[in-house]
Amino acid sequence: MNAGKTLFAQLMDFLPWTTFTRLVQRYGGDRYVKSLTCAEQFRIRKY
Repeated sequence: MNAGKTLFAQLMDFLPWTTFTRLVQRYGGDRYVKSLTCAEQFRIRKY
């Protein structure tokens, strides 16, 4: 069972949102999204 933040959440504490957005655009992370974007999913699952 996870006792703290996920590794992704810990990484995102140091990564600026502009970089995250640029990477999502570069790799097409939101290409086929129907409900939640990558940023929205991250904000929901952050803790």
